[in-house]
Amino acid sequence: MTGTSRVIVGLSGSLSSLAALYHAVGEAARNEAVLVPVAAWAAADKDGLRPLSELEHAARRRLDIAFEQAYGGYPAGLVIRPLVVNAEPGRALVAAVSGPDDLLVLGATTRRGLDRLRGGSVARHCRQRAGCQVVEVSPSALLTRLELPARTGAPLPLLAR
Repeated sequence: MTGTSRVIVGLSGSLSSLAALYHAVGEAARNEAVLVPVAAWAAADKDGLRPLSELEHAARRRLDIAFEQAYGGYPAGLVIRPLVVNAEPGRALVAAVSGPDDLLVLGATTRRGLDRLRGGSVARHCRQRAGCQVVEVSPSALLTRLELPARTGAPLPLLAR
């Protein structure tokens, strides 16, 4: 992945997005790239009574929680430029890409049928429009990394700094 200038990762709060975060942090560290974690939010009809600032705060908190769960906080030694964007996730992630040297990392979805009914997935939207390499990370990749340490009592790799 030489030449990667930025690693952009979408964070939704799902296990897949934690796996994507772990992958993205590794790529950013290996390539000395800027890490850009993105939390997108958009007001839905059911949120009509909530102030927009509250929705933005919830998205920002989602970033903090993801890093807390994965690393116990924001990892040292990386340049991290978080983005909290008022947009649909696919549009927010594509807009975060600055050029072909970027890498966009997404958590793989397991709800393919539901995504088709809603008109497509975030990953499909990003693959078609991002203009850079897009990597999907399944939650099983994260579970595989955690399986041996969990069985042997060794420190979890996500908490290593």
